[in-house]
Amino acid sequence: MAIKLESLSLRELKDLQSQVAKAIAGYEDRRKREALAELEEKAKAMGFSLAELTGAAKTRKRSPSVAKYANPADKSDTWSGRGRKPRWFSEAMAKGKRPQDLAI
Repeated sequence: MAIKLESLSLRELKDLQSQVAKAIAGYEDRRKREALAELEEKAKAMGFSLAELTGAAKTRKRSPSVAKYANPADKSDTWSGRGRKPRWFSEAMAKGKRPQDLAI
């Protein structure tokens, strides 16, 4: 399949370049999937999962934070003190309240 590049226009050359780039990316993806499947099969045969062997299975799980403050207008509206302050908390602080006044 010999292509005479000299006879192609710039547009055709760029189109060909795009097709080649896509073909290369597809080839690499296919090879990675094949390698991963082979490694997973080998790990399974040895009694492990690939995630266990690579350490990918170790994920840190955070426990939900406990609410520390409650909205005086609606006690079901709470805030743990982490992250962005709720509007009701900021407004209460602006009116002269202290965090201890809103504590649960």
